[in-house]
Amino acid sequence: MTMSAMTIIGERINPGFKSSKALFDNSDIEGIQALAVKQAEAGASFLNINIGSRALNDHGFMREAIVGIQEAVTIPLSFDFPSLKVQEVCLNTYSEEKANGEKPIINSIAEPRWDMVEALNIRPCRIVVMASERMEEGVGKPNKEPHQIHQVAKRLSGRLIEDHDLGLDDIILDVSITTLATDREGLISMALEGIKLIGEDPDLSGIHMMGGISNVGMMLPPTASDGLPLKTRIERAFLTLARPYGFDTILATPWHNYEDLPEDDFVFQLFREIIAMKGMDAIRHIRKLYS
Repeated sequence: MTMSAMTIIGERINPGFKSSKALFDNSDIEGIQALAVKQAEAGASFLNINIGSRALNDHGFMREAIVGIQEAVTIPLSFDFPSLKVQEVCLNTYSEEKANGEKPIINSIAEPRWDMVEALNIRPCRIVVMASERMEEGVGKPNKEPHQIHQVAKRLSGRLIEDHDLGLDDIILDVSITTLATDREGLISMALEGIKLIGEDPDLSGIHMMGGISNVGMMLPPTASDGLPLKTRIERAFLTLARPYGFDTILATPWHNYEDLPEDDFVFQLFREIIAMKGMDAIRHIRKLYS
């Protein structure tokens, strides 16, 4: 499967990027518009919108940013706020007409914060569902086993279909991709196994799976020990393993290369070895990527 089969949700309108945070701090709508255009022209199918904590108490700027972005691009938006109040502002501001009739995305709903589903009363949306979290005895807990990811995905998608008339095509399961450099528990391998279980379930055929692909290469140096780029190849290594099971959507920087890696790629080979390990064995093995 090639890069063309992936849906890219542009990630750059986010305060996690210093240059983007400066745009928000300075209320630079023209700069935000330029960033939106750059991502759309690079191949993003959606733009993720997250202006950080300012969204909680400055709804006027939130509206101004959305209107400005929709004046600059015609692709649909994904609103990335764990707050029903902020989602209400976003969804009431969003114009489907300016997005070629396309629904926005609510990013994201999780079982421990199911009240967010009330946002569907505002307008039809696609939904990002956190398959990495579950409710257990009234407490939200992270999933640590592949079958837990699969069970949550099936349970929550079922609720959205039965109670809110969503189709599988409207649901995007976020399996939560962790950072390789700190993965002592085998969480990347767990996510990949969860993706496989979902992809093999005929009841979930047609559902989408996604993750923030930039997470996997965080905290690693830019260059591998073979002298070639490291971080983007780590991202591509994950995708090479995940794509065959239906992982089809990434929160990502659109101008990066997300094509599959060849079997003999140095980083790909080491990546597969590392994710099969746990504890300090995994951490020590990571050093072979760049030392």
